[in-house]
This record gives sequence, structure tokens and C-alpha cells, in this order.
Amino acid sequence: MICQLTGVRPAFGNNVSHSHRRTRRRWNPNVQRRRYWLPSENRHVRLALSARAIKTVDKIGIERAVARIRARGEKV
Repeated sequence: MICQLTGVRPAFGNNVSHSHRRTRRRWNPNVQRRRYWLPSENRHVRLALSARAIKTVDKIGIERAVARIRARGEKV
């Protein structure tokens, strides 16, 4: 899953064993679905946000966060 605010997506790399055999793996971001009330549009919006993005929304507010998401070209 991809964070709608920060754009963070899974990272890929290798598991490296003690004998140095390598197998592919991925690191998934901590993305959670959250519902916020958007007063300007008088409706709820459901966003997929990483844990860091949730803190950002708490700090800057949902209105500015939605504006940033729309500036990236994503539909909300």
C-alpha cells in the first residue's frame, strides 16, 4: 500500500543469511486507513496514511493535508 500524503511505498532488498545467501524481501510501510472529517466539503474522507503522515495531519490539519494530496495529482 502507498501513503497518499508522503508517497512512501514498499522498499526492496535482500535477506542475507549467516552464510551470505541472499533472498529478496520487502519492507512495507506502516500504512493505515483513517477517516477524517473535511469541514470545507462537509463530508468524511478516507485516506491511506503512513504513521508519519498521520502525525503530519495532526500538526498541519486535514485541510492543508488534503490540499497537498491534491497538489500531487491524487483524487480525494
